[in-house]
Amino acid sequence: MSSHVKRVVVFGTESTGKTSLTARLAQRFDEPWAEEFVREFWELKEGEIKAGDLGTVALGQMANEDNAMAKARRVMFCDTDLLTCTLWDDLLFPGACPPWVRDEAEERARGVALWLLCDTDVPFEPDPQRSFPDAEGRERARAIWREALTRRGLPFVEIHGDWAEREQRAIAAVEKLLDSPRA
Repeated sequence: MSSHVKRVVVFGTESTGKTSLTARLAQRFDEPWAEEFVREFWELKEGEIKAGDLGTVALGQMANEDNAMAKARRVMFCDTDLLTCTLWDDLLFPGACPPWVRDEAEERARGVALWLLCDTDVPFEPDPQRSFPDAEGRERARAIWREALTRRGLPFVEIHGDWAEREQRAIAAVEKLLDSPRA
């Protein structure tokens, strides 16, 4: 992992366009991206993820991120991250997140150059892996994700609007990051 490569996490609750946005950013900047491991794991487990699987999910997410980072030249994009894993662990399996996962998530979060916080102002798209289809649940989850960043003092840009506006905001934020000598 190169220390000059910047890590950008596309962050937010479910059905906010993170995967599509991450893929588009990676293509736009011709850089790699780390896919969300739990989606693949969900399929392998036929939708039966248990509290005992949380460490495995974390290891898979870390491997995806590390593999993408090793290929990056200037920036690497993450479709979710380990901090997100801990947020979901707490929501779906209260008290079951392994302490080492939480510690690793905190360490990795400090190494992220920019968080792109995706708002819930886009239509919810049903998916068997999704938990909060109603407006109240989406708002609650949005607040949890935003608080995770603000409480830690992490650098983020809010991504909202229609799909084109979201992409434009994200591109502008990444370009600014890459042009910044201190980032």
